[in-house]
Amino acid sequence: MTVLTKVPIYFGPFLVTSQVFYLTPLSFALVNLKPILPGHVLVSPRRSVPRVSDLTPDETADLFLTVRKVGRMIERVFSATSLNIAIQDGVDAGQSVAHVHTHIIPRRKSDLDHKGGTDAVYGLLDGEEGDVGRIQKQLLKAADAEGDVGKAKRRTDFPVVDNESRTPRSEEDMEREAQMLAKEMEKEKDD
Repeated sequence: MTVLTKVPIYFGPFLVTSQVFYLTPLSFALVNLKPILPGHVLVSPRRSVPRVSDLTPDETADLFLTVRKVGRMIERVFSATSLNIAIQDGVDAGQSVAHVHTHIIPRRKSDLDHKGGTDAVYGLLDGEEGDVGRIQKQLLKAADAEGDVGKAKRRTDFPVVDNESRTPRSEEDMEREAQMLAKEMEKEKDD
């Protein structure tokens, strides 16, 4: 599959180049390993910093302009009527990977009624099943014990965490979605 760049892109310590569907000089957008709803993506600064307050003014502006542009595309492609846009800024706020990232989740009327209603999204973001960083850290630790840290960055058989309906996706599935979304981003106009 074609990737947008030959330069490796990392989300925290994790190589995500093939999951990236949009790049700016300061930000990137990537598909999510465990989406809450179809179309749930992340936007992150290219420089890995743990907190929003660590971003430069240029990085802050680019991040939010990218969120706005990606959000418009996600809403269009997934026929959403609204979006959840969320940042968990620090470990005590539920941040599972110490790299600033914005969740963009397409929403429709009654889409989470089966989980308790509109606000169920916050529990899903913050819950045990949403802690992708914990899963990735466990994989790095296991790979390190085997003497192959690179193996954890290549693994696609992430374990299921508590919520059977939110199983981790394969690398191939994420690459396919990234390719589709990259094509859709080409349709978005710059402001």
